[in-house]
Amino acid sequence: MPTLATTVDGLQLPNPFVIGSGPPGTNLKVIQRAFKEGWGAVIAKTVSLDASKVVNVGPRYAKLKSADGNEVIGWENIELISDRPFEKGLDEFKECKDSYPDGVLIASVMEEFNKDAWCEIIERCQDAGVDGFELNFSCPHGLPERKMGAAMGQDPAILEEVCGWVNGVSKIPVWAKMTPNVTHIEDPGRAALKAGCEGLAAINTIRSVMGVDLETLRPEPTVEGYTTPGGYSSKAVKPIALRMVMELAQMIRAEFPGRSLSAIGGVESGQDAAQFILLGGDTVQVCTGVMKFGYPVVRRFCDELLEFMEKKGFETLDDFKGHSLQYFTTHAELVRMQTERKAKDAAKKAGMVTADSDWDGDDFVKQSDGLARN
Repeated sequence: MPTLATTVDGLQLPNPFVIGSGPPGTNLKVIQRAFKEGWGAVIAKTVSLDASKVVNVGPRYAKLKSADGNEVIGWENIELISDRPFEKGLDEFKECKDSYPDGVLIASVMEEFNKDAWCEIIERCQDAGVDGFELNFSCPHGLPERKMGAAMGQDPAILEEVCGWVNGVSKIPVWAKMTPNVTHIEDPGRAALKAGCEGLAAINTIRSVMGVDLETLRPEPTVEGYTTPGGYSSKAVKPIALRMVMELAQMIRAEFPGRSLSAIGGVESGQDAAQFILLGGDTVQVCTGVMKFGYPVVRRFCDELLEFMEKKGFETLDDFKGHSLQYFTTHAELVRMQTERKAKDAAKKAGMVTADSDWDGDDFVKQSDGLARN
């Protein structure tokens, strides 16, 4: 009987489905609901030491719908990190661990380029009892003027230094969350792992403009007649996320074997999760999917992933993690393989023997003639 239970960086999860940092993990009430419904782990909404500068606006979401208007395929947000006092967050971390001691609770943290601030937030969250950290180097729109989020994650040298600070004080696993808003995602990923992070998480949202209202001529989401580029998520980003997860997984396999990868990007089914695991993901995060379907959706995800595993004869996630990475190659190699295959097909069509195993007693003379003519 297949099992979804997995251990990642020493963290024991009942399944690989993780609540991604954002509104679904914004306070104690929703985190407890996630554990009650059976999510494998929860990454709380990103916290910082000083929430006074975090002021959200509304509306802050915009949706891209299918042509018939019945399905949301893209989701943009201009939401910031947690606007709640840091001390309140610490209290709720403690209460959450008291009520769900076996629930894996991961704190997402973000700070400015300041060693003291990073060390303080890590130590205080750690003391509150969280099980791990996710470093937010990836928010595409929140507080770039303070060099936070993607503004930091796009500079591998700065990212490596910050990860070094964090790993100098953290006693629990640390994942660095990668921004997709770079040319080569392996570069910041490599920097984080060099600095001692146990794993990576990818991808965060893609910097975007959802669209323009053709009646008002205002871009969306419109706040007081204006907007700002935001982060794009939901099922439309899945192909991009799969590509970047594949690139990070290949880098990890070649340079940092044993490090982990938490895959993110448009997961809305167990089949989606299976694809990310096949490309190297240890866990699969879901954020927008929870906002679309609710917390109970994890049950369907688990059933669908188990059905896939049973059909393919996989007993554990490790049985197929990264299996499909072997099927990626260069375009030049694709051309070489196809040319070689066509040559063999043409030879066989002409009755030409191409290997000793092709010889046939009934057609031996014909096969010999075919070789003589060529």
